[in-house]
Amino acid sequence: MLIRAIAAFVALPGIVAFALPLTIGICSGFPVRHVALGAVPLCLGIILLLWCVREFYVAGRGTSAPWDPPQHLVTTGPYRLSRNPMYIAVVTILVGWCVLWSSPTLIIYTSLFLFGFHLRVRLFEEPWGARRFGAQWQKYRARVPRWVI
Repeated sequence: MLIRAIAAFVALPGIVAFALPLTIGICSGFPVRHVALGAVPLCLGIILLLWCVREFYVAGRGTSAPWDPPQHLVTTGPYRLSRNPMYIAVVTILVGWCVLWSSPTLIIYTSLFLFGFHLRVRLFEEPWGARRFGAQWQKYRARVPRWVI
């Protein structure tokens, strides 16, 4: 299962939060700026992302990948404060890249993913959680906000 968790991490947040933004940033021709300021959201996002992946693996007995979802509803760690901290982590990392390069392309990229994450959560993940976990999901949903507020 550890191999599946690592593969899911590389395939999904690894590409969205690291490979593509780094490629965009490097190819944009913009110099790296605001290193200290950009490092703050990058580091916070990475820490949160790794914590979320761990919670999916340990508490949920699954991965972040749609083809290998958690077997148990994850309500521990950062999932006590938000139903979607992994998406918050990825967007935080993307904001860090935006600050680092001051690239309009990265800002558009981040905005598109933020909008896409919201749609994915509303249209697919929440209905799936309701079907999969029933009353447990409903109690969790009533107690914990979708994002942070």
